[in-house]
Amino acid sequence: MPVRFHIDNPALTQPLRQIEQLIRRAGGRTWLVGGCVRDLALGRQPRDLDLEIHGVSPGQVHRILTEQFPAQFVGKAFGVFKLGGLPIDIALPMHRPMDDASIPGLLQQADPYMDIDEALARRDFTINAMAWDPDTLELRDPFDGRADLSRRCLRHVSDRFGEDPLRVLRGMQLVARYDLTAAPETVALCRTLTQDGLPSERLWDEWKKLLLQGVKPSAGLQWLRDCAWLRFYPELAALQDCPQDAEWHPEGDVWIHTLHCLDVFASERTGHDEDDLMVGLGVLCHDFGKPATTNAEFGRITSRGHETEGEAPTRRFLARLTNQTDLADDVVSLVRCHLRPRQLYDAQASDSAVRRLARRVGRIDRLVRVARADHLGRPPKPNDGFPAGVWLLENARRLAVERQAPAPLVMGRHLLDLGVEPGPDMGRLLDDCYEAQLDGLFTTPDEGLAYVRQKLSSPS
Repeated sequence: MPVRFHIDNPALTQPLRQIEQLIRRAGGRTWLVGGCVRDLALGRQPRDLDLEIHGVSPGQVHRILTEQFPAQFVGKAFGVFKLGGLPIDIALPMHRPMDDASIPGLLQQADPYMDIDEALARRDFTINAMAWDPDTLELRDPFDGRADLSRRCLRHVSDRFGEDPLRVLRGMQLVARYDLTAAPETVALCRTLTQDGLPSERLWDEWKKLLLQGVKPSAGLQWLRDCAWLRFYPELAALQDCPQDAEWHPEGDVWIHTLHCLDVFASERTGHDEDDLMVGLGVLCHDFGKPATTNAEFGRITSRGHETEGEAPTRRFLARLTNQTDLADDVVSLVRCHLRPRQLYDAQASDSAVRRLARRVGRIDRLVRVARADHLGRPPKPNDGFPAGVWLLENARRLAVERQAPAPLVMGRHLLDLGVEPGPDMGRLLDDCYEAQLDGLFTTPDEGLAYVRQKLSSPS
């Protein structure tokens, strides 16, 4: 029976129609596979398309694609053609993971005449093991993926699941995105796999999907724990059974608290991926310093200094996933400062303190989001709207430092115009001017220059 799915994005439908027609003229067949079919079956619009082409040799596919599109062959494990500028990936049915990312390797291991059901048997989860022909409208679902979607069940297709252990992390983000419950046999299989040897960029892609698309990130992390994959992330594993004072954290240990915080974050994402990713990582890592600092004093559980202590484990965690040092620096600043919004609010701190926080963290708006998730991730404590965050944002906006550190009003060129020679003395004077600016001693360039003249005319 034909199944009618509708894709309403012309950026996807137009190239899809072109590819489908070209392949059909060459005697082949184009199937939509994987996540895009899953989303269509759920009534959701896919962000991108995964195609699998049958009945045409790899050389023909390569020639057809490169004649019509800026196509590039990529992938160290599973050969894929990526179309430049288009959210479309095209694969050929493969007997096994590729030994090398090359056209000769593809020619050797691809089987363009493989039955579509056999090709689907090599996929990861049943909900991803469906194929739909946009020409004939035929849906192939040999492993009851639609039924598993209805049951919200995550189940692996076959024992070949272990050919790509990254599938465990894919399960993490799928569980979080679709609120799935894993089949016990799938969990048992995942516990036998290891992420050793997986490229960090592939790990990073799955973690980003967890944070940027997960409706319930806590479910994804619980999946990792159930699969015994926290052993690859000791910073997360250490949060388990790390106690907290019940007065402030009635929800339980640091692990449980972190899960609640991530779900709060996910419910308030802005849709700006760069901001959401940075905030999500800040929330994930914000209490990494607690295991090293938690102790019982006078019958109370404390974790003094955990913000600062969280820097090293945060850097270790991120280093496994990405070599982006700027990103790590930004996340660390959120971790180190996540208590500052509440502290400044309680002290009704000065404008100078707000400016100095902006200099330290860069983005006060992101910091408030991390602190808000931390504050609200403590059920059954009620949601009080996090007044500390409201207060800090109001003051940061008034001072124009909500999204940036204060820009120095006095620059080196100003000092040169006043006859100050380049060198250490100029550097010290610039630092002094910036500190005075943060303290509110001047608020315009002219006032800053007056401050400099006064400093230069004063006896040293």
